[in-house]
Amino acid sequence: MKKILLLLYIGFFAGCSAAQQTKTTGKVERIDPSLDAIIDSNARPVIIAEGFEWSEGPIWIEKHQMLLFSDVPMNTIYKWTKKSGKEIYLEPSGYTGKEPSKSKEPGSNGLTLDIAGNLVLCQHGNRQMAKMDAPLDKPAPNFITLADQYNDKRFNSPNDAVSNSAGELFFTDPPYGLPLQNDKDPSKEQPFNGIYKLKKDGKVILLADSITRPNGIAFFPGEQQMIVANSDPNKPNWYTWDIKGDSLVNGRLFYSTLGYDKSWKGLPDGLKIDSKGNVFATGPGGIWILNSKGKLLGKIKLEEACSNVALSDDEKIIYITNDMYLLQLKMRK
Repeated sequence: MKKILLLLYIGFFAGCSAAQQTKTTGKVERIDPSLDAIIDSNARPVIIAEGFEWSEGPIWIEKHQMLLFSDVPMNTIYKWTKKSGKEIYLEPSGYTGKEPSKSKEPGSNGLTLDIAGNLVLCQHGNRQMAKMDAPLDKPAPNFITLADQYNDKRFNSPNDAVSNSAGELFFTDPPYGLPLQNDKDPSKEQPFNGIYKLKKDGKVILLADSITRPNGIAFFPGEQQMIVANSDPNKPNWYTWDIKGDSLVNGRLFYSTLGYDKSWKGLPDGLKIDSKGNVFATGPGGIWILNSKGKLLGKIKLEEACSNVALSDDEKIIYITNDMYLLQLKMRK
């Protein structure tokens, strides 16, 4: 009898653990029939990790079968794997000063890989773009500064970045890592919130200074066109440009969420683009999915604010940093 009770006890808690691992949240809203080719009708987001202050900057690394992502307020990068779940990967991640940071969000934000496979970090607290000086499978808080100034003035707080096939780095620089997180912060040195390009020779080029809150950044296939999110509640838009050498030309509105339901949490933030040019962009109420022409195909509706997404190499799985949660959506088989 005791053996039977013990088996029932173990079975009960194993069942609870399995239920926790498959806890779903949100739903997929279909606006255009073409979304069916991207996300199966029965797909639902699943919570695969939780307990974060503000999760950000996810990147899937196929070679190591791991997802890396930042917890910006906690100055930490986490690793998630199917085998072990969430684990601390790197700390500190964005601020390495000896004195306590005055920033509410001192950690790393966006993460990317350079063409050599090194981890590149947008460091809020250190106010720089940096490279981790350690192998991906043996992380260490050793950083090489890639860029920390423009016109002899410190960056605000680099937020998101993408590297092109030529080894050049493009990144955005809003004020969210500053103590007051706004343009009136006395520690803000740049007179604008810029979009920059870091060339292979180390030269920093200002690409645009007209976007009020430049945030998520990505290339369309072919790297001839770029999109940037604007996380300004008064201009909650995505903008796109053609890339011509060291300049952005033909700037235009890609899509606007102006007039959205104010009960929806979040603003245009991080985003990714698949090989067919489909845009998976965090925005009010979840993930907005648009084709390369700016047509809204559907949404992944979520209750908590989303900051960024990552795609698996086969583009069948999307990972979402969703405030205190990390979500996984298996879009199709």
